[in-house]
Amino acid sequence: MHSFLFSKYNPHQSDKSSFDKLFELLTQLLTYTSGDFNEAIQWLNEVDKEYKLTDDDYAMGDFIEDLKSKGYIDENNQTGEIKITPKTEQTIRQKSLEEIFGKIKKSKKGNHQIFKAGTGDEINPETRPFQFGDSMELIDFTASIRNAQVNHGIDSFRMNEDDLEIRETDYKTQTSTVLMIDISHSMILYGEDRITPAKKVAMALSELIKIKYPKDTLDILVFGNDAWTIEIKDLPYLQVGPYHTNTVAGLELAMELLRKRKNPNKQIFMITDGKPTCLKIGKNYYKNSFGIDRKILTRCMSLAIQCKKLKIPITTFMIASDPYLKSFVQEFTEANKGKAFFAGLDKLGSFIFKDFESGKTKPMN
Repeated sequence: MHSFLFSKYNPHQSDKSSFDKLFELLTQLLTYTSGDFNEAIQWLNEVDKEYKLTDDDYAMGDFIEDLKSKGYIDENNQTGEIKITPKTEQTIRQKSLEEIFGKIKKSKKGNHQIFKAGTGDEINPETRPFQFGDSMELIDFTASIRNAQVNHGIDSFRMNEDDLEIRETDYKTQTSTVLMIDISHSMILYGEDRITPAKKVAMALSELIKIKYPKDTLDILVFGNDAWTIEIKDLPYLQVGPYHTNTVAGLELAMELLRKRKNPNKQIFMITDGKPTCLKIGKNYYKNSFGIDRKILTRCMSLAIQCKKLKIPITTFMIASDPYLKSFVQEFTEANKGKAFFAGLDKLGSFIFKDFESGKTKPMN
């Protein structure tokens, strides 16, 4: 005889283990501390004191030991310094992906709605009769032999053109993307943290490409006074510097990176919170933090037009609400015929996801 035990439903009760609960918080804190484990664990201790996350059965020492045994942290036996491992770096990227885009199943091929078709690399399960000009490589011999047996019999087996069936390939597009991240000082100015959401979006986008579009390419660059590339593994450690905003250097490097890509479909995503304020002329830096500088603006517009001629759309995600900044972005977007999104920090991820999936070119204010 079967019996059932009913208990009161508690919507706040979680099936997660103590380790999983603490680890989820730790990965969030590591993004804010730019990968500094010691600082993150100190914050976690403070949260534990206030909200009683641990108890006598599972304390913070047990959590740290589990992190070591599971390969999430590595301790230097000589100095006692603890650092996160590549396993943790990947976990942080995956957590960012789930937080911003939700859980996405792995896909084998790219499938962007872009203006140029890619190579036919995915077999379509549907078949059709052979037509003159079809490649011999596309013949479904199993279906064709079956047709020949049905049409002509086994005893006098022969195969005619009418027996042949073709299994077509779907043409999937692939895209080369450059993600530009503004790390100028204004990303943490006035006590507002804008770099952490930007990092989360970058980490989520990198995981999205690995899972859904493994044939795509992604280059990541940061720009302040200058611009330089970083690896995906460097994203959790990204910090804002005492820099101005040299958007020109970022765009020039992005174009150089895309020039090396043979893929015909190319695009630039730029996450920034302010106007360009810096330009490098020779070995010297031309800087102006007050208003929109005509010299810097002209160079930015020139690069936007160049990208347009090269069919490289630029999607700008402006995380600021100043009217004169919106005016600059609108003018920049019009010159490139690209896209511009003016959003709060919490909506950056959904905007990037929508644009990356659709490849649409209609500007949005």
